Amino acid sequence: MSTGSGAHSAPAPNSQEDTVSDDATATTPGTAPGVAAGPAATPRKGTFSSLRIRNYRLFATGQMVSNTGTWMQRIAQDWLVLSLTGSSAAVGITTALQFLPMLLFGLYGGVIADRFAKRKLLLFTQSAMGLTGLALAVLTLSGQVQVWHVYLVAFVLGLVTVLDNPSRQAFVSEMVGQDELRNAVSLNSANFQSARLIGPAVAGVLITAFGSGWAFLLNGLSFIAPVAGLLMMRTAELHPVDRVPRSKGQLREGLRYVSGRPDLIWPIVLVGFIGTFGFNFPIWLTAFVYHVYHQGAGTYSLFNGLMAAGSLIGALLAARRATSRLRLLVGAAILFGALEIAAALAPSFWVFAALLAPIGMVGLTINVTANSSIQMATDPLMRGRVMSLFMMVFVGGTPLGAPVVGWITDAFGPRIGFLAGGLVSLVAAVVIGLILARMGGLRLKIDLRRGHRHVAFVPRVPGTASSAASSSASSTASSVEKDLAPAA
Repeated sequence: MSTGSGAHSAPAPNSQEDTVSDDATATTPGTAPGVAAGPAATPRKGTFSSLRIRNYRLFATGQMVSNTGTWMQRIAQDWLVLSLTGSSAAVGITTALQFLPMLLFGLYGGVIADRFAKRKLLLFTQSAMGLTGLALAVLTLSGQVQVWHVYLVAFVLGLVTVLDNPSRQAFVSEMVGQDELRNAVSLNSANFQSARLIGPAVAGVLITAFGSGWAFLLNGLSFIAPVAGLLMMRTAELHPVDRVPRSKGQLREGLRYVSGRPDLIWPIVLVGFIGTFGFNFPIWLTAFVYHVYHQGAGTYSLFNGLMAAGSLIGALLAARRATSRLRLLVGAAILFGALEIAAALAPSFWVFAALLAPIGMVGLTINVTANSSIQMATDPLMRGRVMSLFMMVFVGGTPLGAPVVGWITDAFGPRIGFLAGGLVSLVAAVVIGLILARMGGLRLKIDLRRGHRHVAFVPRVPGTASSAASSSASSTASSVEKDLAPAA
């Protein structure tokens, strides 16, 4: 799962230039200000460095157990709805209902997360999420379950997630501090994807042998682990963050803060497009399994496991990465769209399956890079509201995209549905990449000669800073340039 908040160990940023780019860049004589001569030396930490912290180990262990249960429930829920209705659109509606509360109320969840103690909020939300799993288990095991029951449980779970997501995002830095924040973000994603490897496999066995109800039951019980971990933490070892006192206009204040920061707003817009149209895998994978390859729940679990394996590799690579730059985000988004298009047109079962792992790896890279770069660029006192906006756009767009994608998949077939999602992701990445480059005073350079970088962003006027970057009033544009331009 994604994470993060401000840490007491690091002072609040004093200006946009302090927060825009987490990459320390150096200039050398003869280079223009604002044009990165190359990243300053950043000490590389171990892949699992944040696990040295006891409180974070407890948190990560609990999340590993509950994430496994969550993935079991996701697989069982999708397959149950498809079995009850035979409709990809119904799977899309279920997914939409689960994320609709985030779209409607996500920003208010961020305001609450900034006001109250994150650990206490998480004790409530994790307990409530466990109860939703137990409720669905009782309905399914008793033989009374109907599709509207699944819809209702999905919506209630979404309401709890509105508060859980920003609280969890904001709590991690209170456990690990600012220095380990990027590593913890990546390890949380690795944790989630590791569970994604185990959960679908277990769910496939349970569904085939006993039915979906047992997967729901185990998911409900799995939330005992994170609740126990939260209770066992040493609160004196947390990095306290000042809480924001209750006052009028805090929601508008958060929106104004983001709207004045192009380095925040455009990455959020990009992940919004990708989250809305490119991450509808429950719809596409169930449709490919059911309608294209005519297989069962075991194949659906296999497809999810392949995506999880790729995502896990992506998360571990991200944990070793010292920086999170906009050019990596844009490049990964372009590659993500291209891979989805290739999968939609895959001529055989095994070609389709082989493409799922790289799709998972690149999709995870998008999530972690956007998450960590936005968190590191945000004032700690604003982080709950900014991350709630990020999550609202990233997953809250699903209620808009999932029914549309589900309808396209039903009406024109799984291949067209998958192709449409990939095309939207690719076009959005290209357009936003060009916007960021223009803001940073850069242009796209294509050089097909051997031994040269084939595609790169370079200053509009070689050897000098762009007008956007040279202006003292354009520190944000300068940082965008640093994030996009290659090292000299």
